[in-house]
Amino acid sequence: MTLGELIEALGGKVVAGGQERLVNGVNSVELAGAAELVFAEDAASAAKALASEAGVVVLRSGTGALCSPTLGSDETAAKDGAPSNSWQGKCVVEAEQPRLWFARAAKMLKPALPATGVHPTAVVGANVKLGEGVSIGPCAAVGENAHIGAGTRIEAGAVIGEGVRIGENCRIYPRAVLYPGTTLGNWVIVHAGAVLGADGFGYVRDEKSGAYTQFPQQGTLLIEDDVEIGANSTIDRGALKQTRIGRGTKFDNLVHVGHNCEIGEDVILVAGVGISGSCTVGNGAVIAGQVGIGDHAHIGPGVILGGQAGVLSGKTVTNEGLGVKPGTVLWGTPARPLTQVLREIAVVARLAKRQKPGTRD
Repeated sequence: MTLGELIEALGGKVVAGGQERLVNGVNSVELAGAAELVFAEDAASAAKALASEAGVVVLRSGTGALCSPTLGSDETAAKDGAPSNSWQGKCVVEAEQPRLWFARAAKMLKPALPATGVHPTAVVGANVKLGEGVSIGPCAAVGENAHIGAGTRIEAGAVIGEGVRIGENCRIYPRAVLYPGTTLGNWVIVHAGAVLGADGFGYVRDEKSGAYTQFPQQGTLLIEDDVEIGANSTIDRGALKQTRIGRGTKFDNLVHVGHNCEIGEDVILVAGVGISGSCTVGNGAVIAGQVGIGDHAHIGPGVILGGQAGVLSGKTVTNEGLGVKPGTVLWGTPARPLTQVLREIAVVARLAKRQKPGTRD
């Protein structure tokens, strides 16, 4: 792919070199070669990137002139729209968000895997609909009446339950299991060992005998477009209704979401997060590692819960409710602004120092 094609798709401005430069991949500053692309977000990292072997460097808008006296003085070329030939033949691109530009370029430059069709050892049930270019790997199983969209890959040993619907250009990695009642949108990635649509943990206790009877778990699971589910993560189906994961949400490994939950769009769930049943999480929230959320809790849009924070059952946590600005990190149990928690810790530490050794309250 040429640099010009990347610019046309991603935007940005070439300030050195030519748009005809071929680019075949991305790499780190230390390892990049002449046909690869790197990025830098500040002057210090830009200097390293420009001194590397990379053929293309993406810088933050306005950084180029600061890093190169030659480029900064080439006003005539800039006015004419012609890029300068600085940095010994390197191509330099300026973009508002270099890291994002780099990530999107990497996605475009990644070679597409060829469609391999249905492997001879795969088991495909009756009335299964396969779109164009579907690949089903060794020992995978697809239940009856399932629907798999064009370009989707089902890897070795994955199990797709009866009636499951999977959209286009999805990738289901080895040993993932999709229970009946699960629906995936387009461009969904499900990593190895994930289990989607299992029964929720819902039981009714007999007050006399103490025995437990499962509450019906017959709802569905909907995962919208462009969601990624990390390895060994689990998402339960609804009990009587639907569990829903919004567009663009990203799961790390080992995340659990209980039944009837509503997770919004562009939410981040980091490793070890556990969300109990019937919770809601607003758009753009960030739930850091090992956060625990009790049942029927509500996390507002844009809320950030720091590592190991806890939200008690039935509680509502919003930036507005706590009187804090968006982007404020909440921590502790119950979750509250990190600055408040640190003050509380400092007070307790001072009290502990004041108490004489060997005394009791």
